[in-house]
Amino acid sequence: MTFSDLPLHADLAATVADLGYEQPTPIQEGLIPVLLSGRDAIGQARTGTGKTAAFALPLLHKLGAHADRGHIRALVLAPTRELAVQVSSAVFTYGRSLNVRTLPITGGQPYHKQTRRLQQGVDVVVATPGRLVDLLNQGLIDLSHVETVVLDEADEMLSMGFADDLETILQATPQGRQTALLSATLPSRIRQIASTYLNDPETIAVAEGDRTAAAIEQRAYLVRSSDKLSALVRLIETDDVTSALAFVRTREATSRLAADLTELGYAAEPISGELSQGARTAVLGRFKQQKVRILVATDVAARGLDIDHVSHVFNVDLPIDAEAYVHRVGRTGRAGRDGTALSLVDPRERGLLHRVERYAKRDIPFCDLPSVEEVEAVRTERLATAVTEALDAATDIDRKLVLDLVTSGEDPMRIAAAAFAVAREARAEAPILPISPVHDRRPSHHSGPSRGPSHGRDRNAREEGYVRLAIDAGRDEGVLPKHVVSAIARTADIPGRALGKILINDTQTLVDVPANFVDQVLAQSGDYRFGKRMAAIEKV
Repeated sequence: MTFSDLPLHADLAATVADLGYEQPTPIQEGLIPVLLSGRDAIGQARTGTGKTAAFALPLLHKLGAHADRGHIRALVLAPTRELAVQVSSAVFTYGRSLNVRTLPITGGQPYHKQTRRLQQGVDVVVATPGRLVDLLNQGLIDLSHVETVVLDEADEMLSMGFADDLETILQATPQGRQTALLSATLPSRIRQIASTYLNDPETIAVAEGDRTAAAIEQRAYLVRSSDKLSALVRLIETDDVTSALAFVRTREATSRLAADLTELGYAAEPISGELSQGARTAVLGRFKQQKVRILVATDVAARGLDIDHVSHVFNVDLPIDAEAYVHRVGRTGRAGRDGTALSLVDPRERGLLHRVERYAKRDIPFCDLPSVEEVEAVRTERLATAVTEALDAATDIDRKLVLDLVTSGEDPMRIAAAAFAVAREARAEAPILPISPVHDRRPSHHSGPSRGPSHGRDRNAREEGYVRLAIDAGRDEGVLPKHVVSAIARTADIPGRALGKILINDTQTLVDVPANFVDQVLAQSGDYRFGKRMAAIEKV
C-alpha cells in the first residue's frame, strides 16, 4: 500500500505528497482505513512508529469533508504537555491546506490565552487531561459537538493517574462520536475503558515480539560507576555519534554529566524537570539544530520528545523501571533510520539489565569497551581523512611555508608529522583515561526492586535506588495504596508504576520514590489530595 492508495481528501493527499510520505508504516496501513470507514479503533504500537499520522489524517479527512466552523469537532488527549504541543503542531501541518484551526490546551499556560482562542473558534483541540477537566469544571469549554476523540498514549495517561479525568472528558462528549485509542500496551484498565467508551472497536496491533525496534542495535558494557564518564568518552569517540541522548537518574546528575562532557570538549547540555518551558524549548531547539551534540536527560525530562535525528541513546544509568528503558531506546531509530542504544552497567546493576531484557523480550549482549589504542586509531584515521579532504583547499601561502621550511633544510616527513601534531593539539581531544577492569560477568538472578505494597519478610526495608517519603495522611483518612499511586502520579507528573513500597499506618503513609523523582514529588508538597484533605509530603 502507498498513501496514494488511500481515499484521502484531495487537499490532504496533496499535503501528504508534499511532505514526502509515500508508504505508510504498519500502524498507519492498519489504522487509517479503519478510521476512514468511520469505525472506532484501538491501535497498539510502540513510540516512533507513526501513530500521530495514523489518527491525524483520518481526523482531518473527516473535517475537510464536512465544513463547520462553529464548534470543536475533534479532540485529542495526550499525557504530557510536550506531546500535546507536538501533536497539535503535526495536525496543523497535515491540515494546513484545509485551514484547520488547532489549539493545544495544557498546564503551564495562562487560562485567558486558551479561553480567548476557544472563543475565536477552534476545530481541533489537543489537550492534557488535567487542564481540560479544569476548563470543563469552569464551564469554559464545550465538547458537546465533538465528532472524533483520540486517546493518544492511553497507557501513559493511566500510569500518571488520569483515569478519572479520562472518564469525565469522555462523558462530556457525544455518544455518537468516533473514538480511537492509541497505546503501546493494553493493560486491563485500558481494555475496561475501551469496552465502556468505544463502540465495537477494531484492534490493530503491531507491537508483538521485541518491544524495541529491530533496527536499533543494543549493547551493554560492564563498568564501575566511577569509570562511566571515561567509558562514555571512548564510545563517543569510536561509535560515530552524531547526535545523542544520555540518560541519568537524577536532575543533579544531568547538570554534572553535561558539565563534565562540555569540559572535555563535547557540546552537551542538560535537560531536566526544573527547566522552565521557555528554557526547555530553547535547549531542544539547539539540539534539533545540532548545535548541541549530546543532550543529558532524565526520564521525566525526556517525555514527549520527538526528534528524528538521534543516532545514539546512552543509558549512563540504567532505569529502575524496565518500561522506561523501552521508551528511552525508542528515541533513536525513528522514521526508518538505524539507531544505537548503549548501556553502561555497574556490576550492581546487572539485575536491572536482566529485568530490562525480560521486559523488552530481547537479549542485550555485553561487549568490551574500546581500548586506548582503538580510540587513538580512530582519532588518527579521522585526522587523516580531514587532512586528505583539505589537500585541495591548501593556499599558496601554505605551500610557500612548506617550501621555505624544506629550503631551510627541514625534512618533508618531519614537517608533515609536526603539522599533524599541531592539528591534533588544535582539536583539543579529550584524554583517554584508564578504566579499571571488571572481570565478574556471572549472571545475576536478582530481579530488581519490587513495586507496590511489599509482602516480603522485611516490609520496612528500603529498596535500592529509592528514597522513602512520608505523607501526613493514613489509614484514619481511608488512604489505600491506589490512592497514593494516583495522587502522586497525577500531582507530581510521574509514572505511578515507578513507585516502590507503600506502607500505610494510622496517621501516616510511607512511600518509596525513585531517587530521580524525589525533588519533583517534594516540590508539590501540600498539593496531594486524599478525599477532601490536602496532604504534605517530606523525606523520612
